[in-house]
Amino acid sequence: MTKQVPTRIANILINALKGGVVPRAGLEYITVGRTQEIAAILHDIEMIEEGGASFRFIVGKYGSGKSFLLQTIRNYATAKGFAVVDADLSPERRFAGTKGQGLATYKELIKNLSTKSKPDGGALPLILEKWISGIQMSVRTRLPAEEIENVRSREKSAAGDMAEADSSAEFDREVERQIYAVAGSLEGMVNGFEFAKAVVLYWKAYREDDAALKSNVLRWFRGEYPTRKEAKADLGINFIVTDETWYDFLKIFAAFLVGAGYKGMLVIIDELVNIFKIPNSITRANNYEKILTMYNDVLQGKARHIGFLMGGTPQCIEDKYKGVFSYEALRSRLAEGHFATADVKDLSAPIIRLQMLTQEEMYILVEKLQNIHAQLYNYTPALAQEDLVYFLTVEYNRVGAETHITPREIIRDFIELINILHQNPQKTVSQILGDNSFEMAKGGIPDEEIQDEFREFEI
Repeated sequence: MTKQVPTRIANILINALKGGVVPRAGLEYITVGRTQEIAAILHDIEMIEEGGASFRFIVGKYGSGKSFLLQTIRNYATAKGFAVVDADLSPERRFAGTKGQGLATYKELIKNLSTKSKPDGGALPLILEKWISGIQMSVRTRLPAEEIENVRSREKSAAGDMAEADSSAEFDREVERQIYAVAGSLEGMVNGFEFAKAVVLYWKAYREDDAALKSNVLRWFRGEYPTRKEAKADLGINFIVTDETWYDFLKIFAAFLVGAGYKGMLVIIDELVNIFKIPNSITRANNYEKILTMYNDVLQGKARHIGFLMGGTPQCIEDKYKGVFSYEALRSRLAEGHFATADVKDLSAPIIRLQMLTQEEMYILVEKLQNIHAQLYNYTPALAQEDLVYFLTVEYNRVGAETHITPREIIRDFIELINILHQNPQKTVSQILGDNSFEMAKGGIPDEEIQDEFREFEI
């Protein structure tokens, strides 16, 4: 029996799955299968925590569960103390482009910056405030006893106003030392000096309660300044995030987040097929070159505390004319060896290929969905085991189901079935599904009716 699901989460799950969309919340209630794939990625996350980096392609057909797996990992990583940025590629968002498409991807990633306490994105201000508050608390606990007493007396005289208490010169100097220590650790990185300067500016805006300066610094972090001239006028920083520099900024963010108390950064990018769809071969090559840069940085140890997960279809990876494999430098690095097969996979390879869920796993999934649906609409589940098996039999006996049916299609059909049954309680499963008339489509004419001379004949 599925454990009780909060009504809000149950509603999100049923509505999102019926619409063919992966929900961002509640995935733990419906996750089945993918044990090996998840274990491999979780091992990567452990390595990122230790200071390493990882890069994986998650490859599967439309509806096979790529986005579901990526969201599951996203939720796990935030719960474990990582910061996660995610974005779907589109014609306007790529890795590189002549019209700011790379910067647009960066903006989307930072907009969707998520943490455990802010799982739906927009976590950048919270991260900065929490980091500064954490440093202040750390300094406060290490101040000499007489300084603490002075702070306490000022707190009383100011009726609890912590801003005045923190105005202690000693306190401010110590906090500033800590701020500059983290900022200084970033200065050795590409564009790290400017990033460190922005971090210090945010601390000053925080200390002086300057809302306008805070807003400008956040705009700069998010890549929203159109020109260097504007950034120089507002912040004194003669540098902005651009199409060429956004990836370096992600690496700096990863280093900063570790300094701010997080385990690392996970970058999740879905819909890689939008690179495959680019008609211009030079633009495609520029995008694949950016992927190659990320991949090489990870393998050569130039990137730390950062992991990349990219979701795409088999065609957008393997097509030798327009896919990732059309870029020879990537194909030679990513192509599988001679020994891996569909049944025997190397899950430490950079490409993880998602196979169809087994019928047993799909049975567990539809059973979970029935229980969640029953909780949401407050009724007793009516479908018995034989009804669920019957439904799956009908689904798998469709023409071409062995190679083409996906979990998304089965889930949508099942939610439609239980919706109809709930709204029409007088109906039975067999009345809605029919008499399984698709059964002959899979096998065609029974073997005993085929004459020997035609047994090897195929259409």
